Amino acid sequence: MMEVRLNGRVYTCLEQLREQADEELFLFLEEWFDDRSYVLGHTSGSTGAPKEIQLSKADMRASARMTNAFFAIDRESVLLLCLSVSYIAGKMMVVRALEAGAELLTVKVSSHPLRITGQEEYVDRRIDLAAMVPMQVEESMKSESEKQRFGYIRHLIIGGAPVSVALEERLKKIPTQCYATYGMTETVSHIALKKLNSDPAYFALGEVGFEQDERGCLIINAPHLQARRFVTNDMVRLHGNKRFEWLGRFDYVINSGGIKLFPELIEQKLVRSIPGRFFITSRPDEVLGESVLLALEGAHWDFVSLQLLLQKIRPLLGRFELPKAFVVSPFFRETTSGKVVRTLPENAVFYPVHQLRVSE
Repeated sequence: MMEVRLNGRVYTCLEQLREQADEELFLFLEEWFDDRSYVLGHTSGSTGAPKEIQLSKADMRASARMTNAFFAIDRESVLLLCLSVSYIAGKMMVVRALEAGAELLTVKVSSHPLRITGQEEYVDRRIDLAAMVPMQVEESMKSESEKQRFGYIRHLIIGGAPVSVALEERLKKIPTQCYATYGMTETVSHIALKKLNSDPAYFALGEVGFEQDERGCLIINAPHLQARRFVTNDMVRLHGNKRFEWLGRFDYVINSGGIKLFPELIEQKLVRSIPGRFFITSRPDEVLGESVLLALEGAHWDFVSLQLLLQKIRPLLGRFELPKAFVVSPFFRETTSGKVVRTLPENAVFYPVHQLRVSE
């Protein structure tokens, strides 16, 4: 018999849920309980156009059980849904609750999932597991009242984008056990976790194992999923077959003067020094092969502010890591899931570093 525990009530048929669940959640539950062996999902679009894929319900159940086992989620547990069920992270939080018989608390999807508006079902309740994207955590940490509400959350998994060094530092101030996730739509959510402020390496869940291909990219062996084996474009440093450190995307690696540079690692060095959004990219260079560019978002960047920025970041970077030019654009393009598209907009303005005339 169908049973859905939602916001303090128990529902045993879809018709009961029609008026109580929001439309997006209801449509997913309707799809979940139909006779098909799959539900429809969409890739995030971070490495190309989002595409529709079929997600096996058996795989989703297996993934949910694996996460539930790690976090000891059972019928007494309470899970918070504050992500859209249009994407895999939101869908899987629902499935975890269904698999464990746990209660699911829902709040409106926003950048402030812990903001009190007087209608929250979770006020003063313990939450055993919540999932957020970094932006939601960042925004919630800016408000003292919202930051205090993390005290009700035992475990928080953060995914969808890298957790910055600055955010990881701020998370030390809350009692919640926080984990960064590694996974993708194709692996039906995460297959590895990294405990923040503890270990730089991700560790495998369940029977998942890791190896590398000839490029140095991660291969995932996931016996709980039907496809079982996934070849990624993520370059990693392996620690045995159960742990790895993420270095960056193979697609984004910059070869400058014969030196391999990982944009994401350079960005981590700069995150405390640059207000606003930015990313490291490259362009062809006759001498070096590729030269490093620093793309900056915002209309406030001008010649003087870029001079000051160059002075600030020069000591932080190695010789080959230092950008040869700054590229300024009023706005970055985004995927449908809110990730920055790491290509330069047509209206971007180039500022070659040698023209900024910063004194040595």
